[in-house]
Amino acid sequence: MKTAVYWIEKLELEKHPEGGWYREIYLSDDIVPQTGLPSGFRGERSFATSIYYLLEGTDFSAFHRIKSDEIWHYYTGTSAIEILSLEKGKLKKYLVGNDLERGETFQVIVPKNTWFAARLANPEGFALAGCTVSPGFHFEDFELADGRLLKEYPDLRDEIVHLVR
Repeated sequence: MKTAVYWIEKLELEKHPEGGWYREIYLSDDIVPQTGLPSGFRGERSFATSIYYLLEGTDFSAFHRIKSDEIWHYYTGTSAIEILSLEKGKLKKYLVGNDLERGETFQVIVPKNTWFAARLANPEGFALAGCTVSPGFHFEDFELADGRLLKEYPDLRDEIVHLVR
């Protein structure tokens, strides 16, 4: 099996502001004008974007939300990725991986405007995934959680505090 360092170098990944490593691999040439987007978007967006995304060890993707749906795709690694999302006041957990017998799945969809974070199921490993966003990702549509999230979900504090930067 190849290592996290192999994939980081081979795919020319760089550090992501929310944690982990990434590289944009697709940015649709086709554009949705602002008038064709739901309210809350400022400006036009590409139809879709996608990135490679790698987590290793105890690193994590901190709680954040975006204005578009995001589909996570599992590619390879020594661990599944656990995605934690806050939906209707409850914490939901999904495993993106290739061990279907253990409840893992190849893809997970995170609905738009949903707070979510990701970490490895096995913190001694790594996982390489892809994330596809439509309408396309734009950093203007990205919101990183802070201490206010802990105040909004006080009953879940113990479970989410370690995934807020």
